[in-house]
Amino acid sequence: MRTAMWLIGLSTVAIAAGARLPQTPGEPANAAGQTRAVDAISLAPAALAPPNPLAAITSDRILAHVSALAADQMEGRAPGTLGEERAVAYLADEFARMGLQPGNPDGTYVQRVPLIGFHGAATASFNVKGTRQPLQIPSDLIAVSRQGLADVAVQDSDVVFVGYGVVAPELGWDDFKNVDVRGKTLVMLVGDPPVPDPTNSQSLDPGTFGGAAMTFYGRWTYKYEIAAARGAAAAILVHETGPAGYPWDVVQSNYTRENLGIDAPGESTRHAPVDAWMTLDRAKKLFADAGLDYDRLKGQAATRTFSPVPLSATASFTVKNTLRIIASRNVIAKLEGSDPVLKNEYVMYTAHWDSFGINPAAKGDQIMNGALDNGSGMAVMLTMAEAFARMPVRPKRSLLFLSPTAEEATMLGAKYYAQQPLWPLEKTLADINMDIMNFWGRTHAIVSIGKSLTTLDEILDAEAAKQGRVVRPDPEPEKGYFYRSDHFELAKQGVPSLHFLHPGAEYLDQPADYGQRKRDEYTTTAYHKPNDDVRADWDLRGAVEDAVLLFRIGLAVSEATAYPEWRPGTEFRAIRAQRLGRK
Repeated sequence: MRTAMWLIGLSTVAIAAGARLPQTPGEPANAAGQTRAVDAISLAPAALAPPNPLAAITSDRILAHVSALAADQMEGRAPGTLGEERAVAYLADEFARMGLQPGNPDGTYVQRVPLIGFHGAATASFNVKGTRQPLQIPSDLIAVSRQGLADVAVQDSDVVFVGYGVVAPELGWDDFKNVDVRGKTLVMLVGDPPVPDPTNSQSLDPGTFGGAAMTFYGRWTYKYEIAAARGAAAAILVHETGPAGYPWDVVQSNYTRENLGIDAPGESTRHAPVDAWMTLDRAKKLFADAGLDYDRLKGQAATRTFSPVPLSATASFTVKNTLRIIASRNVIAKLEGSDPVLKNEYVMYTAHWDSFGINPAAKGDQIMNGALDNGSGMAVMLTMAEAFARMPVRPKRSLLFLSPTAEEATMLGAKYYAQQPLWPLEKTLADINMDIMNFWGRTHAIVSIGKSLTTLDEILDAEAAKQGRVVRPDPEPEKGYFYRSDHFELAKQGVPSLHFLHPGAEYLDQPADYGQRKRDEYTTTAYHKPNDDVRADWDLRGAVEDAVLLFRIGLAVSEATAYPEWRPGTEFRAIRAQRLGRK
């Protein structure tokens, strides 16, 4: 019954979208517009012998998976909903159909992930020099409480500006200067301190916070965590679209619905009683009313001499949460390796299954289908999994295909797997993560988020060259994409990682700015919105090439004689060395 339902839903969505399936590069389409399989690609002598396993990787198969996973029947794939039940069932059924083993040693395709959901109604106000100023939610400020409590109140908490809120001993940087901020409300800037290059005032110092590239110190998750560690009553981040990487309406959408956390001891202490975002205009008004110049203080915050600045104001918040316990699931499948020894080592592919469910506040279409984010990543992973399953000679090492829950809620499913791994992380050679794939055509280049961090780049460069392509670094390193998807939780545990998000660059037969225009268009009109749906104008030829490329990278790692490594100077190298028992 389930299979029949999905076939009907699949056909309905594809026809409704008017989707004509694009051709694979160099292939004629048949009369129905369907593509033939990609040509055999030389990699390993017997591994890709006929019947060619890469026949599984075609644009029609990728589109079929996306259409099913982003169908209205999935109800937006929110954790703890009917959408989760259907998405998890679809993935598990597909893995079983391919002949892949359950990825959990208990004999199932799922790992239970205990979550807590909270949907809060908040109030907030400032009192500046004796004048109370109510804040408009969500137009001025968004406030949530992640401590798992039904009622939270912060009353007349002194407001302190702490710059970027960074403590980085290895860089000689401390924005707190031993100031006691317990019980206070901290106003913090998003991103890393923009330290000028001493040899070129027009550039940022590449030796401090990565120059133009965001480090983990710049991520909003770090700032909330350090505020909690310092005992703050509340943390308010000033939103700016550039360093945040998305406009204010994305913040509104994310925080005016149910939010999630891991339901486990100690998790609630990672956050202050109140986490908040504030618009730039409202922040400037707060500073001005306190007799301070926001822009001047922001400039001072980019220096090591900066010290916290009291704002002659207090803040008050109330948050009333509706709570629920959610038994969510990661989905995981395994293809056991052929080598009797190396089969106990693993190469992992990840692509999160969750989206945002149904948004009752949206006008018109309310289903957050999540077609590109991340139906596209799951679809590519499924086609690669099927290609691996068809190999007449299995890879030497085992392959894991993990689709985590709650990525959109700060990578909670991946975090839980990293804390409670089903297979040893010290034996996990690499994670290849896919999140928002290239559905806009063929490219001369592929973008690797976090390029040059690991020796996996050598394999990536070599395999891309076999396709006549090159690898480019992240064109927007200031947005910190490397820290914003599931691979990051595995990287924090030392697992070398590759991350592909908007991987297309230098599109063939398109203007030079085509890729950036498509990224900007998607971010503005569809990212985390009901408009992220199956589109008739997609061109999946590039996605096919990318899927073949990522297949070949995983196969190369599984056959390699040496482990991938983090490069010297990366923040994860010492963690990996410790896991492997090295000094």
